[in-house]
Amino acid sequence: MKRNTYCPEGGLLRTEGNRRYTATVEGLRCAMEEGIILEGRGFLCDEARDLHVSLGAFRGIMPKEECLYPGGGEIKDIAIISRVGKPVCCKIIDLQTDEEGNVRPVLSRKEAQRECMHNYVEKLCSGDVVDAKVTHLDPFGAFCDIGCGLVSLMPIDCMSVSRINHPRERFVVGQKIRAVIKHAVDEYGRITLSHRELLGTWEENAERFSPGQTAAGIVRTVENYGIFVELAPNLAGLAECKADVHPGQHAAVYIKSIIPGKMKIKLAIIDVCEGDGLMNDYRYPDTDHLDGWQYSPAECDKLIETVF
Repeated sequence: MKRNTYCPEGGLLRTEGNRRYTATVEGLRCAMEEGIILEGRGFLCDEARDLHVSLGAFRGIMPKEECLYPGGGEIKDIAIISRVGKPVCCKIIDLQTDEEGNVRPVLSRKEAQRECMHNYVEKLCSGDVVDAKVTHLDPFGAFCDIGCGLVSLMPIDCMSVSRINHPRERFVVGQKIRAVIKHAVDEYGRITLSHRELLGTWEENAERFSPGQTAAGIVRTVENYGIFVELAPNLAGLAECKADVHPGQHAAVYIKSIIPGKMKIKLAIIDVCEGDGLMNDYRYPDTDHLDGWQYSPAECDKLIETVF
């Protein structure tokens, strides 16, 4: 049997294999017999809350009870309605013929997700680095698809060492990212993700800058003792107070000094302008697992680290 690929939804839609299996009736039958996970795009949720899916050259139907793993309980309508217009992973569980003689595949997202959970998600360990896709942003965190539409939470304090006010300062819905497993799957099938361990240490970020430079940054917080400006996703400096500056603005800052022993960068704001407040200059390490991570320099008294 062909080995399935468990990627976030949308990752299979335009692949050669997906196109080949969904081009002919023979391809559909082969995919059904071999248990191949395919992807289509939801285009209608009918009155019975069944989801209609465009699957290559065919139009399939996904019964309400087949739309979500684990199933067996009440499936909220929003879980189905929200798939309209979006990629949907599925397995073919039956091939039917309508009154006009057209073949209509019967689809199950639940079975695709069940296999992904047992063969992939349940085998992930703390420290594993995975591909993810941001699906929803809330003030407390970002929900990310880590495979076949199975969603995990990344709490806001795990997004970066630099403090942010809302996940939209770090991500946009639909963005493809890398994430690290902070807590492996629990008894309820939940996984917690983190991101900050993939954004470099203080030293790795600080070495991109030198005293005397003027660099671009984003204003994150304004305090009565100074203004914190983010220079990189895991690096912020403190600037002197300046009138008419508020969080979210883009800033040009003069770097006065860099002090590794105190993890401090002293700045002076040259100018500010309005912007989207989004910092996503990510340079992910080339690794599939982290045993641990220390953000703070060795000579710094304050220790910031993660032990997986």
